[in-house]
Amino acid sequence: MTEYLGHGDWRWADKEVDRLALRGFMGWLGRRGLSRRTVGRKLSATRSFFRFLHGEDRIASNPAGAVRAPKTAKTLPGHLTRGDASDVFTEAEKRAEQNTLAAARDLVILELLYGSGLRLSELYALDLDAIDRGSKLVRVMGKGRKERIVPVSEASLAAIAHYEPRRAEVRNRADDALLVNARGGRLSRRSIQAAVRACFEVAAGARGLSPHALRHSFATHLLEAGADLLAVKELLGHVSLSTTQIYTHTTKDRLRRVYKDAHPRGE
Repeated sequence: MTEYLGHGDWRWADKEVDRLALRGFMGWLGRRGLSRRTVGRKLSATRSFFRFLHGEDRIASNPAGAVRAPKTAKTLPGHLTRGDASDVFTEAEKRAEQNTLAAARDLVILELLYGSGLRLSELYALDLDAIDRGSKLVRVMGKGRKERIVPVSEASLAAIAHYEPRRAEVRNRADDALLVNARGGRLSRRSIQAAVRACFEVAAGARGLSPHALRHSFATHLLEAGADLLAVKELLGHVSLSTTQIYTHTTKDRLRRVYKDAHPRGE
């Protein structure tokens, strides 16, 4: 603040440090190259400090209370390209042919995260009987204990059928978990994360991404193929449409192609 004001002879209770001064200070931080998120954090700390000063009767009012935080730009979460996804699944399918518990289970993990857009927590908690093979649907418990029904792909069902004999060999009778470890208990979240990251190593564009990237890829690829935004929202289990809209800017290239191919003056 001293650098912004240009002198060190100031106090928090001074009229010079008012709402307009704080807004100017935020703009000054932005011009110095700080991100909006960083500026927002500094404003949050300033608000807390002024709240303390006001509570201690050091200042008459809190000038930071009326200052709006800068809007942060929504960035697209990391996701796989279609090519990277193909490479990851090709390798996982090859490993699954080894018919080991781990290899067969890894393919099931990938198929449900990408094929049904499940969250890692949802996959972790999934029981085998939650999958309706006849209707090709799976019942999952999402955030806030909200239940939703999502489709299961043929590839997912095939991977599960291939995995089940290995699961039966080790399964703990007291646990109906779909994903089990070598001792028959429910596979941990950490183990699921490690399995996905190991599978990602075969594709350069997937390395370093988290397992959640498969859910992001699920949404991105659906929208790129022309899926309805509201339908994708329901599939993901989002409460607000604005949460799903973060994926829409990935469809710009597709829209340009549609315009070019369909509009008489598109060329």
